[in-house]
Amino acid sequence: MSNPAHQTADITQAVLGRLAEEPDPRFKQIITTVVKHAHAAIRELDLKPDEWMAAIQFLTKVGQTCDEKRQEFILLSDTLGISMLVVQLDQARRSQAALADKTATVKPTEATVQGPFYWEGAPVLPLGSDIGKGMPGEAAWYSGNVTDTHGKPIANCCLDVWSGDGEGVYDMQMGADAGMRLRARFHTDSEGRYHFWSIKPTYYPVPADGPVGDMLRAMGRHPNRPGHIHMMVYRDGYVPLTTHLFAEDSPYLDSDAVFGVRDSLVVHYERHAAGKAPDGRVMDKPFHTAQYHFVLAPA
Repeated sequence: MSNPAHQTADITQAVLGRLAEEPDPRFKQIITTVVKHAHAAIRELDLKPDEWMAAIQFLTKVGQTCDEKRQEFILLSDTLGISMLVVQLDQARRSQAALADKTATVKPTEATVQGPFYWEGAPVLPLGSDIGKGMPGEAAWYSGNVTDTHGKPIANCCLDVWSGDGEGVYDMQMGADAGMRLRARFHTDSEGRYHFWSIKPTYYPVPADGPVGDMLRAMGRHPNRPGHIHMMVYRDGYVPLTTHLFAEDSPYLDSDAVFGVRDSLVVHYERHAAGKAPDGRVMDKPFHTAQYHFVLAPA
């Protein structure tokens, strides 16, 4: 009688053998590794045909849930920690020189996941603009600066900013007629400084009405992300940064559904009574201030 384990190994080798003439070495490396690990997992699990069909049906539903504004595959990657792992590897790879520089005074700001709600083409606005005006949520004044790893200010550096509103809802979830909200691109001044108005972010659930939501429930997990504002920070000559600033008093900091929280990105939001704000305007309601110093690594 033939050995079942030997037979399954023969299948793996047969698949890998078909790659012998593949001209792209990186593609060959990726497919080889994926096939080896996938086949090994199937053997370890002794996967049943109905279980594999359930997996295929799940992935089919993930694809069918995607549209112009919703990327269920990104959400799947995020909630399995894959997106964050790729981000960490990429930042480490691209920042090797900065991390090895013994003369550097500060380390690059930590990156985190982009998430599924980025919308390219946000309006360019002057520093001090209010992108939270009229939106649900408590007003917050954001300020700080951007430098390199030696503390040198980076002028004309772009901060592409976006967040959900005070109820945790993003514009992309508001329907086709909502347009862009709570989004803008700002550029640092000649001393690398930035400042603008938005809102203090609140926690919210990732979309849980699709197959990824079903998966989270099956895993006994909640879908919530702690309150955060997204930032893309970039300028020619530097490693671009995609990150968040998290509100330190938000729930779910220790159980972010997409594993994106880093201690260095948790920020204190100081609450102020109604009155004079940092930019001189008089606020008729309480407001918050938050400061953060971004550090970019040289490209």
